[in-house]
Amino acid sequence: MKKVYYDSIVVGAGHAGCESALALSRLGNKTLLLTLNLDAIAFLACNPSIGGTAKGHLVCEIDALGGEMGRNTDETLIQKRMLNRGKGPAVYSLRAQADKQKYHSRMKRVLEEQENLTLKQSEVTKILVKNGKVVGVKTAMGETFIAKSVVISTGVYLKSKIIIGEYTKNSGPNGFAPANELTKSLIDLGLEVRRFKTGTPARINGKTINFSELEVQYGEDNIQNFSFLTKKKTKNQSVCYLTYTNAKTHEVILNNLSRAPLYSGIIKGTGPRYCPSIEDKIVRFKDKERHQIFLEPEGLDTNEFYIQGVSTSLPYDVQEEMYHTIKGLEHSSIMRNAYAIEYDCINPLELYPTLEAKKVKGLFFAGQVNGTSGYEEAGAQGIIAGINANAYNNNKEMLILKRNQAYIGVLIDDLVTKGTNEPYRMMTSRAEYRLYLRQDNADIRLTEIGRKIGLVDDERYNKFKNKINKLKKAKELLKLKIKLDNKLKNFLKINNENIPTQSLTVYELIKRNNIDAFKINDEYKVFKGFNYDIINSINIEVKYEGYLKQQEDDIKKLEKEESLLIADDIDFFSIKGLRLEARQKLDKIKPKTISQASRISGVSPADISVLIIYLKMRQNGKN
Repeated sequence: MKKVYYDSIVVGAGHAGCESALALSRLGNKTLLLTLNLDAIAFLACNPSIGGTAKGHLVCEIDALGGEMGRNTDETLIQKRMLNRGKGPAVYSLRAQADKQKYHSRMKRVLEEQENLTLKQSEVTKILVKNGKVVGVKTAMGETFIAKSVVISTGVYLKSKIIIGEYTKNSGPNGFAPANELTKSLIDLGLEVRRFKTGTPARINGKTINFSELEVQYGEDNIQNFSFLTKKKTKNQSVCYLTYTNAKTHEVILNNLSRAPLYSGIIKGTGPRYCPSIEDKIVRFKDKERHQIFLEPEGLDTNEFYIQGVSTSLPYDVQEEMYHTIKGLEHSSIMRNAYAIEYDCINPLELYPTLEAKKVKGLFFAGQVNGTSGYEEAGAQGIIAGINANAYNNNKEMLILKRNQAYIGVLIDDLVTKGTNEPYRMMTSRAEYRLYLRQDNADIRLTEIGRKIGLVDDERYNKFKNKINKLKKAKELLKLKIKLDNKLKNFLKINNENIPTQSLTVYELIKRNNIDAFKINDEYKVFKGFNYDIINSINIEVKYEGYLKQQEDDIKKLEKEESLLIADDIDFFSIKGLRLEARQKLDKIKPKTISQASRISGVSPADISVLIIYLKMRQNGKN
């Protein structure tokens, strides 16, 4: 068979693969994107939604670096809301219901029209390696594609198996074909392979749902978009609904636990702790009388509804009985049964923070194949893998985002430093600097990085610079004094604030507990001409000024630790004073900095002290 040459090859066209392929091709690499099925490109196999707690942050960061997920969501959303409103801006999380088919179709079109990018439907069965470097891939049809770098982003398709009660089938999500051969190639390369599990709820025909019995969940209009490039105001075109499980629902589940694959032993893979099946919820939280269920439309051109909160692998007959106990679903008709899916993935400790495999140069991994869950986590890894595969191709410095720079940095650092024994999910609590790493300032944190790499084009960069200028002008308005007259007194009284003895600046007003920049603008038109994003940023910076200053001080301290680099050639076993466990863990993970080494489970503060002394002696030539 003839060999076809590319600069880079991306295997898998899910959310990670799309971002990797676009990053590589936009940076000038002749790129081949191989997928089992072109109809599965950017497919929303589980939730028809993008964003959510901490995940919204990742989408905004992907966008700020020059990625596509945010734009694709803004163009195809049918409802959006800001979650965690009552918990402060550090954990505000944008979430959107996307039209499932339109999301896939638009992303496929973007890929098809992208210069330097070739799409092909084919199953990759082997990774080709020579002298410790990746050189290409082979397909099931015998094709050979040669490349400098390869990104593996196979999602949940490696030897995937669908489980519904006693019924099992070798299949990918939604009936798509699995990838049965590639796992062997990964094992042959010396990579540690694991078996994980996830699942999805049933899809129900909206014509059979009694919506009058359900609580309506409306979207929000005047909130930020996912993409900083989106010019139009995205519109809510649909609503979601809320209902609950009840005692009867729980009874049906408990009476059929012996038939549940999760408890009968049929399921072998490890499932996600933070997104458990309904049967797992009922068993683990027996004292809870009910659990929330959200009914979410799959799109504007279909009656299918996604039943969030009722993921299960129970037999089809039990599923039907269970759903019929739920208020509003008493006469519902299941269009697609819920199922669990098991799949192979690698141990992310096999990777450097660049997402390059430690054992094979030029081979990168991104997405659920690294043991993560979620579209957003996949997309975040995808753009970084693409950026670094490009750097590898061109012998440039690779990008490693720090924990104090981005949620993406937290995500990847957790994976390659701590590893994971279950599908990893991004959460705001994982980020030490979450007040600094907000959605609204993702472009301020990362656009310059994306520009330096070459992914941020002139349109995006000019818009970014324009925002910076507007922020400066808006900050000048904080000095304006509001005269202490009857209007101000009445404004303060309505907002339950004490009346001062003198006039107040806009800054001083925003500092008050019950007043914010939006209320001031409504009353005094101080920020007239500035959009929601600018006013929101100003409000947060003033309200949380003290906390932000503290986080900035903490970040400066962390940067000192990050500056002490650990060379690749260090023999940890030869360092006297390190405990055996620390030597083993350090040798396995091969941290790049003292800061990363300090986060490794099994490495104590005493070990870090020994390591710092050793590194300083080595620098001074006293090794």
